[in-house]
Amino acid sequence: MTADLQAKYTKLAQEYSKLRAQNQVLKKAVVDEQANTNSLKDDLKQKDQSLRKAEQEMDSLSFRNQQLAKRVELLQEELQASETKGRKSKNKGDSPSQPSFQTQSVFDEDLQKKIQENERLHIQFFEADELHRQQEAQLRARLEKLEWDTEQHQAVVDSLTAKYTDTIERLQNDKARLEIKVQTLEREAKDCRLRTEECQQQLRKYQTELSNQLKHNSSVIQEKVPFNDTKFGDYNSLNVPPHNRRHQLKARDAVGQAVAFVQDLVSALLHFHSYTEQRIHIYPLDSSIEPISPLNQKFSQYLHENAAYVRPLEDGLLHLHQSVTEDTVTVLETVGKLQDFSKSFFTYTSFLQKILPYQLKSLEEECDVPLCTASLSAKNRELQADMKRVTSVFEKLQSYISLLALPSVRSDAMPQSSSCAVFTQLAACLHGLHDATRELSKHYSQKVVLEQELPTVTQKLRTTNECLLSSLASLTSCTSKIATFFNNNLDFFASSAGYGPRAGVGNLNPLQTETMLRNKKQAAAYIHTLRRARPVSVPYTEALCNRRVLTSSTESRQGLTQQVQQSQEKIARLEQEKEHWLLEAQLGRVRLEKESKRMAQLEARLSAHLSEDAPRPSPQDGLLDLVQPADPETEERTGSEVSQSTSMIGMLTTIPTSESVGDEESREHLIKTHYMTRVAELTTQLQMSDSKAVNFHAECRALAKRLAIAEKTRETLTEDMKQANQNVTRLQDELSTTKRSYEDQLSMMSDHLCSMNDTLSKQREEIDTLKLGNKGNSKKNKGR
Repeated sequence: MTADLQAKYTKLAQEYSKLRAQNQVLKKAVVDEQANTNSLKDDLKQKDQSLRKAEQEMDSLSFRNQQLAKRVELLQEELQASETKGRKSKNKGDSPSQPSFQTQSVFDEDLQKKIQENERLHIQFFEADELHRQQEAQLRARLEKLEWDTEQHQAVVDSLTAKYTDTIERLQNDKARLEIKVQTLEREAKDCRLRTEECQQQLRKYQTELSNQLKHNSSVIQEKVPFNDTKFGDYNSLNVPPHNRRHQLKARDAVGQAVAFVQDLVSALLHFHSYTEQRIHIYPLDSSIEPISPLNQKFSQYLHENAAYVRPLEDGLLHLHQSVTEDTVTVLETVGKLQDFSKSFFTYTSFLQKILPYQLKSLEEECDVPLCTASLSAKNRELQADMKRVTSVFEKLQSYISLLALPSVRSDAMPQSSSCAVFTQLAACLHGLHDATRELSKHYSQKVVLEQELPTVTQKLRTTNECLLSSLASLTSCTSKIATFFNNNLDFFASSAGYGPRAGVGNLNPLQTETMLRNKKQAAAYIHTLRRARPVSVPYTEALCNRRVLTSSTESRQGLTQQVQQSQEKIARLEQEKEHWLLEAQLGRVRLEKESKRMAQLEARLSAHLSEDAPRPSPQDGLLDLVQPADPETEERTGSEVSQSTSMIGMLTTIPTSESVGDEESREHLIKTHYMTRVAELTTQLQMSDSKAVNFHAECRALAKRLAIAEKTRETLTEDMKQANQNVTRLQDELSTTKRSYEDQLSMMSDHLCSMNDTLSKQREEIDTLKLGNKGNSKKNKGR
């Protein structure tokens, strides 16, 4: 709304400035025309004055002329009278008198002078009349022109007046609308002030609550937290840093693409070195016909070992790709496998440096061949320069890769600010490698074209050259892809991953990275174990029904406690009966053992008696002996041999005498009764303690639930408080901005209205002056 209003006001100001400029031009033109009109009026007044003078002179001349005419008539009459008198005197006398002749001559002279003067006056009058007519014609033409200009100016003034009236009406409407808007904005400002006061009160309340919580939390931290591990670099490096999963996936994807590109590069380098070795055995001397030079033999031997230097590049990058997983932290300090790739690249660079002199000498031997032309020699020299350039580019790449691998060994080897520059130089070096391989392929293709023209070229050499060109083409395409890939991902490589120790203190220590990753895995496993399935909650309607059932139940808490006490008493009684029957069972078992032992003794005695020479007793006698009770002596002897006493503390085996049998039985009975009462008491105490434990357990569970609910409510309240603080700050910012904008708009509108009122008053004054001037001019023209 304010933007549209501001745009309208700017448009209105532009139109007003244009109209003001046009008004200034028209005002100047009107002022000039007024000056011209005034000058013409002055000229017209002067001409009128001169015309009046001429008219007055003409009137005076006509009057004098009439007087002279009358006088001439009188003189003529007198002359006629004198002539008649003279004739009469002639008739009467001979000659006229002297006085009449003199008077006649005087009258003639006077008449002659008057005639001349009259003629001169007529000439002057005619000239003045002609001049007056010319001036009057000129003034009439000028007056018509001025009237036409005045009409045009009046039309312009009328159009401007209409335009200004429309503008004034529109501005008045805008002013009314803006006044209404100002009133609404003032009301909104009042509402905003009220809301601001409320927000400030809430802010004060939240600030007090937060200050109390801060004091409480700070006291808890001071009392409970033993130490802050972020202050110590060794401890802080063991903390698990924040994990950027998106960055990790991007890093894994980038390393996977790099593995594919390096595999293509390795295959191209293997083919290039192998076909170079094959070419050495064919040209300039064919090894199947005659032996090649010792230099080429050594060169061929080195080239034959190229796989041992090229294959580790692919293996090292594969190991690096395997080490970059979704759970690891991939930065220069944690990528330890990059050091292995750097070593493999260093060995391959050393291999290139080792074979470079042999390659240069081999090209020189090709130049020494008698059939080698000057153009072939030039191409060989260009190939020598290309091989030197390729080797130097690989050396630069090796230096930059070793620099990137250093932070995984020592954290202070390279600052993080320098990694961006290293990646940039590495990208430029990869582009340089592509340029060098492209030049090498270009010059080699030109050399092959020149060699095709030689008469001694064999089919084997042509095939080898074609294979070499294809390997160089694949090498050029691989380097181009690698350079493009690295350039496209340069921002990702150079950007910081956001990993680091907590509180931003120090860098990741490569020696402690494994421990940190182990801690990260343990933390992830612990969090995974904490993830449990949420218990099945009771539906709300069912919970309401259960609550109604519980609240509407007739059994009260006292009735339930009485039932529990009755059930506990019943359980105690049953436990006593259980213990009693257990003791009875033990006594029965002891008696059974005693009887079985006695039977065993009797059987032993019987077998002893039967073994003697005595006559065998009949089965009926044996049965009678078994059925009849034994002698008292035998009973006492057998009883004195073994006697077992059982009680709650165990089983006591005694060999009683005849005198102590009654005392032992009475003492055993007393012990039994004592321990039975003790067991009953302990059973009741155990049951009471079990009931109390169950009650306490239920209360503890309820308190734990209430504590969890309170914790959740506290977290929700803290989040609400944070949101409220954010809303308060946002509202304060909005209030300040709206206040500022409203004040600026009000000031700007007041200034604009003042300026518009001034301009309207000026325009009205100018219009009034122009109207008055036009009315005066029209009245003067009508009077004329």
